[in-house]
Amino acid sequence: MAFTTREIESPDAVTRSVAADAELRDAHQSEDDIGEKMVLNMGPSHPATHGVLRLVLELDGEVIVKATPDVGYLHRGDEKIAENMQYNQFVPYTDRLDYLAPLANNVAYALAVEKLMGWEVPPRGRAIRVLCCELARIQAHLMGLGAMALDLGAMTVFLYTFQQRELIYNLCEVLTGARFTTSYTRVGGQIRDLPPSFLPQLEQFLDGFIPQLDEVDKLLTRNRIFVDRTRDIGVILKDRAIAYGISGPNLRASGVEHDLRRKHPYLDYDQYDFEVVVGTAGDAYDRYLVRLEEMRQSVKILRQVIDKMPTGPINVADWKNALPPKARVMTKMEELIHHFIVVTEGLDAPPGEIYFAAENPKGELGFYINSKGGGVPHRLKIRAPSFVNLSILPELLPGCMISDVVAVLGSLDFVMGECDR
Repeated sequence: MAFTTREIESPDAVTRSVAADAELRDAHQSEDDIGEKMVLNMGPSHPATHGVLRLVLELDGEVIVKATPDVGYLHRGDEKIAENMQYNQFVPYTDRLDYLAPLANNVAYALAVEKLMGWEVPPRGRAIRVLCCELARIQAHLMGLGAMALDLGAMTVFLYTFQQRELIYNLCEVLTGARFTTSYTRVGGQIRDLPPSFLPQLEQFLDGFIPQLDEVDKLLTRNRIFVDRTRDIGVILKDRAIAYGISGPNLRASGVEHDLRRKHPYLDYDQYDFEVVVGTAGDAYDRYLVRLEEMRQSVKILRQVIDKMPTGPINVADWKNALPPKARVMTKMEELIHHFIVVTEGLDAPPGEIYFAAENPKGELGFYINSKGGGVPHRLKIRAPSFVNLSILPELLPGCMISDVVAVLGSLDFVMGECDR
């Protein structure tokens, strides 16, 4: 099922006219007004570029006539690093991709390697991973929504969203021992099971989160200034979104009902009841609405996981490739030997090549692995959704005003650590 966001009818006072915007831009671009164009560097240290994105803007007055994104300021060579590391040693590096959703990155990478190995994590392990992914989705969307609101002048919303993010960080600390770079998932499972206090704390958070999200909704969705700054701004038509390979909320806001959790289910997502949120206009306002509703759908999934949490093991039982239980390592010679081999040489992956993609908060995070056997990948490539989503900027920004750039960038919700890799 799809849930359409554009059911909200804004008051006349906050409705923007596309025709009026077109007349304004035509007036700026008339022959009488055209003079020498100015080149403006926006970033890489501009607060609205959300990291180290540099935009080279060619301006005719206040109107953008050409936009060239300049990326790579945060390039660290993650893919080449992965080709010189054992599979499990690369897990901490996935935290540094979309560093606003490290748990989801860990899971996506582990699922890719497990596809190469031919492994399937037990039901409890899969349910824990769903908890990780949906918490990460809420965490990332809160940051994206709060930063976008702050860029457009709504500081109160930023404070609401960051307060809720801190509560999620508390949950991450209980679960993983770390708040920011979690490195929780391992190939074949998780490093530890859920602490006894985690599910009650998660349920308590969810009970308080929805009222706070409703407050954000009331502050922004019908706010005259916010609607004026986002409605009919940065419109991405359905065919252009598909042509550029855009994914995630940015694609669904353009009216394309595509969610990997539904189209190519993994982690038993086909057994959970949730709706794919789809927009209609593809503008910055719709992209905001999609993320707002997606957080509610994530809460719905998390409640189902809590109610249905299976018992049993959390890791695969292939102890020659996955780490044996610590109790057996300390008491059994064979498990001690296997533990030593796995730690020093890595898991013994078969030759072959695979591609696996997960529905991350920013879109389709994919891993291509080419293996020649052994504990280190021969080649590893990352499909970073932020990088792909930014590729439409040269087409999207011309015709916009300088002030519109802030709204467009905030609505795309990218992370440069993932873009540059």
